[in-house]
Amino acid sequence: MSKNLDILKNFNILYIEDDEKLLKHTSDILEDFVGELYSVKTTIEAMQIILEKNINVIISDILLENENGINFLKYLKNRDINIPSILTTAHTDTDYLLEAIKLKVENYIVKPININELLETLHDILLPKVQEKELKKNQNIVKTIGAISDGKQVEIIKYIFNNLDKKNQFYASYSEIMEQFSISKPTLIKLFKDLADKSILIKVAHKTYRFEEEALENI
Repeated sequence: MSKNLDILKNFNILYIEDDEKLLKHTSDILEDFVGELYSVKTTIEAMQIILEKNINVIISDILLENENGINFLKYLKNRDINIPSILTTAHTDTDYLLEAIKLKVENYIVKPININELLETLHDILLPKVQEKELKKNQNIVKTIGAISDGKQVEIIKYIFNNLDKKNQFYASYSEIMEQFSISKPTLIKLFKDLADKSILIKVAHKTYRFEEEALENI
C-alpha cells in the first residue's frame, strides 16, 4: 500500500551533511515534500537551528568533517533534547550500527541515499505524531462540546478546531462563520461568550482567538 507522503508537509526537518553536492541534491528533493527543511554542513550550525526552530526529525551523516553525527546525537540526548533521528553513512561498519541501536535511532541508511527509503522512513516516524495530534484534537472537541449545551453550535466547534493554527489560534469574524453555517448571530455570539467564560477560547485581537487547552482539564 502506498504511503501518504502529504503528512510530511506538516513537519520541519534538519539535514546535516558535509558533502556539499549531496547536501544540495538531497535537499532539493526533500524540500518538495516537507514543511520546512534546514540544511547545514556542521553540528554547530545544526545546534543553532535546534535552539531556534521547532525540529521534528534530524537526518545526519555519521562521518562529518572533523565531527561525528553519532556523538552529536549523544550530546543532544545528554541535554534532554530528544528528536527522532535518521543516520546516513557510506559505511556498513558494525560498530556504527551498534552505536545507532544504543541511541535508539529510528533508521540507519547506507549511501548512496535511496530517496524513496528516506521519504518512507520519515513517513513512518511522523505518522504516529499525526495520529496522536488528531486523537488529541478529537478529545478536545468532545470535551468542548460537553461544555456547551446548544446542539446547533457543535458544527461551529468542530470548525474552530479544524482551523486552529500551530499556535492554537483561530482567525475569523462572525460574518465569515455565518456565511458557512446556518446560525444566527445571537446564537454565535452566545457560543463565543460561553467559550470565553469557560476560558476555552479567548479573544486576543480583532478576529483572532486562542484555544486554551488547559481550560478543558476540569471539564
